[in-house]
Amino acid sequence: MAKSVTVLMGGWSGERKVSLVSGRTVASALEEAGYDARTVDIGRDIRAIADALDPRPDVVFNALHGPFGEDGRVQGILDLLEIPYTHSGVLASALAMDKPMAKRLFRCAGIRCAEHVIVSRTAAASGDALPRPYVVKPLREGSSLGVRVVTEGSDPCIAADQWTFGDTVMVERYVPGREITVAVMGDRALGVTEIRPLAGFYDYRAKYTEGATEHLVPAPLPADAYDTAMRFSVDAHRALGCRGVSRADLRYDDAVGGAEGVYLLEVNTQPGMTPMSLVPELAAHAGIDFASLVSWMVEHAACDA
Repeated sequence: MAKSVTVLMGGWSGERKVSLVSGRTVASALEEAGYDARTVDIGRDIRAIADALDPRPDVVFNALHGPFGEDGRVQGILDLLEIPYTHSGVLASALAMDKPMAKRLFRCAGIRCAEHVIVSRTAAASGDALPRPYVVKPLREGSSLGVRVVTEGSDPCIAADQWTFGDTVMVERYVPGREITVAVMGDRALGVTEIRPLAGFYDYRAKYTEGATEHLVPAPLPADAYDTAMRFSVDAHRALGCRGVSRADLRYDDAVGGAEGVYLLEVNTQPGMTPMSLVPELAAHAGIDFASLVSWMVEHAACDA
């Protein structure tokens, strides 16, 4: 009998649309690989989530993105139900979603990160917390939601009454140079991609609009920088306690060059699985097709019950 897999998708975060595409793409690939796969678009009703998991599947494929789906909360529900699920567990998910806490762990692991400060949204709106250029980020969001690069001559970083991501703001030193990313599968880095938006920076629009961004695989980096990006990403995966697949976002400062020019920004424990997503692209570069990738994730699912 084929292993049954329930793919959780949708949810109510700002990344709902991306999650729906990820979920449908994953379910189709799992069916192609011989699994009995079905999708569930979840809402806020916890009882409804439990009912949707009855009859109990062999594995849950977590294709949710953003708050609830990747911050440890749905993982806790699955642990209580004792259903194995893909990606990281409660603690790693919560740590990775909290950008300041994650950066503390990265620094303890010897991983170079961009300097940052945490300020109130009122303080962020009233003046520069760091010398320009800098980056403004919500503390707990994904897909670059709310992220803004503040440069010389640009408007104030945020309007306090329009900031919808809580009372505090991360202000991070802008690292010039190139946007790069690394997929980690288990304890193995699959490779490095350089991301080149055709306009602006790598924001939500650039990530999910076809033709808006160029992906260079493998990234055309010096060998020592390439190797450092791979090492930082695996070390970050381990420092957080991730399992399954994760994706690290980094910057490479050409002016510094070499290994010293690599900076880790953050780790995504629930990377996208859409046709435009970076992890499937890097997996393909490493010789792993999409059906094999999601099958590996199902076969390595676990829970902390």
